[in-house]
Amino acid sequence: MTPAEGIEAARHGWRAKCLQRLVRLGLPVPKTVALPCDTVRAIASGLMPDTERLAALFEGALVSIRPSPANPEWGGPGTVLNVGMNAAKHAEFVRTQGQRFADAIYLGFVQSYAVHVARLDPDMFTAEPSSEALAAALAAYEAEMDEEFPQSPARQLTEVLRSMARAWEGTTARLLREAKGAPSDATLGLVVQEMAQAIGPGLSGAGTIQLIEPVTGAPQVTGRFRGLNPANRKTGETLYLVRDKRGQSLEEVAPEVFATLQDHCRRCREKLREEMLIEFAVENGALKIIDAVRVQRSARALVRTAVTLATEKIITREEAILRVQPRAISELLHYQVDPRVPRDCVARGIAASPGAASGRIVFSAADAQAAAARDERCILVRRETAPEDIRGMHAAVAVLTERGGITSHAAVIARGLGLPCIVGASDLTLDLRERRFTARDGRVFREGDVVTIDGTNGEVLSGAAEMLEPALDEWFRTLLHWADNVRDIGVRANADTPDDARTARMFEAEGIGLCRTEHMFFDEDRLTVMREMIFANTAKDRKVALDRLLPMQRADFIALFDIMAGLPVCIRLFDPPLHEFLPQDREGMRELAEALDRPLSEVMRRVEALSEFNPMLGMRGVRLGITVPEIYEMQARAIFEATVEASRRGAAVVPEVMIPLVSAKREVELVKTRIDAVAAAVRTEHKTDFDYRLGVMVETPRAALRAGEIAQHAAFLSFGTNDLTQMTYGLSRDDAGRFMGAYVQQGVYPEDPFHVLDSDGVGELLLIGSERGRNARPEVTISVCGEHGGNPESIAFCRRAGFDYVSCSPFRVPVARLAAAHFALLEPRRDSEA
Repeated sequence: MTPAEGIEAARHGWRAKCLQRLVRLGLPVPKTVALPCDTVRAIASGLMPDTERLAALFEGALVSIRPSPANPEWGGPGTVLNVGMNAAKHAEFVRTQGQRFADAIYLGFVQSYAVHVARLDPDMFTAEPSSEALAAALAAYEAEMDEEFPQSPARQLTEVLRSMARAWEGTTARLLREAKGAPSDATLGLVVQEMAQAIGPGLSGAGTIQLIEPVTGAPQVTGRFRGLNPANRKTGETLYLVRDKRGQSLEEVAPEVFATLQDHCRRCREKLREEMLIEFAVENGALKIIDAVRVQRSARALVRTAVTLATEKIITREEAILRVQPRAISELLHYQVDPRVPRDCVARGIAASPGAASGRIVFSAADAQAAAARDERCILVRRETAPEDIRGMHAAVAVLTERGGITSHAAVIARGLGLPCIVGASDLTLDLRERRFTARDGRVFREGDVVTIDGTNGEVLSGAAEMLEPALDEWFRTLLHWADNVRDIGVRANADTPDDARTARMFEAEGIGLCRTEHMFFDEDRLTVMREMIFANTAKDRKVALDRLLPMQRADFIALFDIMAGLPVCIRLFDPPLHEFLPQDREGMRELAEALDRPLSEVMRRVEALSEFNPMLGMRGVRLGITVPEIYEMQARAIFEATVEASRRGAAVVPEVMIPLVSAKREVELVKTRIDAVAAAVRTEHKTDFDYRLGVMVETPRAALRAGEIAQHAAFLSFGTNDLTQMTYGLSRDDAGRFMGAYVQQGVYPEDPFHVLDSDGVGELLLIGSERGRNARPEVTISVCGEHGGNPESIAFCRRAGFDYVSCSPFRVPVARLAAAHFALLEPRRDSEA
């Protein structure tokens, strides 16, 4: 192959194109012929090229045949080496290289040809190299095929090409590559290359070299060199590439070869604009470059490489952004299991929150808190989590649940906290009474046993695994700053606590898009007061309890405003049904009766009275705010008093107050009247003025359909896509994980709609709601604040729809920032602006 030849990646594949570039760079590539995809397709159908002529091009040298699909990720049939090896070549090698070398080369080719080309039983061709083994392999081939092993290089070439072409067209191969993202009509090229035998009296051998460490991306010469022992023509020991006190190195044995290799790597890096792994051979001191492929590397190495190449102006900043897939950087934010160590996987589930952690198993929130008090790392294992488990989740280092889906309670809270989490681990058998779980292979894990949760891959590992630390380094920050310069949709964070807000600031969110105030009530000191309010029989008694909660809420909001330092903070008023704050078991009710100094029977009656057939569609959100208005009034006062205090201490604060679960304009009118009255009272009491914005969380289909009416009273409409998806589909996000996998596999839904926004159904409601809202009030702010806000595909939809921002869990903010930049680069203008 010469530089003048018209090699195209689409026709000849990535390997052929890469080899052509190496030739153009002047690297010593052995003679190579690239067969285009149409030729390979013809071979598969039985139309062979002139293999006599092809073999003659190599003038009797042995050749290798390698696959060359358009994309290296698609795989392909295995490489076949030493094609052309026959009895005459064997005799030549005996004379020049010795019997042992000749037997090993010939036997290796016979075994490979018999198994991969003739498709004979592999068990018949496994012997170690020797003259006897070679004779036995040739005899076995003849017995099975009723003909001698082919001696013609052209015949061997014909059969190998036919075998590889047909293997690519096979059903199994097609399914495997389609699983890797290849199109159904993906094509294959083939590369025929003269073998570099790595033989001769001088230095001989083969190896690989790259200039970065594949896990961290740090500059480091990495690879191996397997030398040939000239004394007996056997493969010798492996040499280190660079000087190493543990043994000899190529740098010491052949400094000129080592220096040339490094120079070739640097030239490839600069001209191919990528970190490359070079496969090379040394034949009697002469260097040959056999192949070059992009270095396989971790996400952290990918980020460092992309930024470094852009900083050195080898690629542009825009290319660096596009080279890093948004989901990849979630690995950098957390501890990860070191990919270089073995894994003992005992169970698998849905990877709900990335990262990894090791700890002792506990089965209740109280035990998790007790372990944290002893400074012990623990893993909280539950059938599924409920709001009362939040304290335990705060105390644990990871969470594992038997049930649940990607937007179940455990998944959402864990992502907000940055905890590794696996949900829907249905192959575990959980026994809470005995405090143990049983893996599918029968192993039993009891309370106190150590396991590792790998929330990135969804695997439960036995024991404590080796970890890699988070990589929030200069390359990570640089890449995201470049992304911020090109993206055209805002990214905020969902943050419920000061710790969440600090995490959001660390990841440079542009404000808080959703603060779920109910999570503030589950702390130990507040839960009892909250329960007193629930048990109050009159508005006056409720106000007494709420007056005790007021300073706590006010302090929470002051902390959020201080941390966000003038950035917008959107606070959702109380949303869940009251029964979530009450115990459901008899023991919990008895403890509550003691705490409130009330009869157990009264507590049980009250719990029963608050129970609902479907609480997620019952007395919650704005419905609770209208029927028990004291709660929203207390929260509004806390927000406004915190606004006054925080504004005095720093940047001016304009809080955003969000009403949840709205479905009618009148609901907004009623709540707005009360909140405006509270704001007026606070202004009068504190003798100061302040602004605030009142908006609506659109999470019912009716709210989306009536958004034009609702927007007349709302400064912003924030789509809560978690609940909106539930109500549109009639699915429970906590239970959907039980069957969602089967639905996706059978094509009922293309993706889990709780993971990737359903653009056809739920997305249609978003488009209707945003259009009607803006028609009624052009200046209204439109956003998404559900978990979809951190999903790249969903961000693309929101951007195309012209939304102002998305809001997601703090640890998904970097993913959202990078994803938004990708879409801005790939789709330069929003549809709404075209």
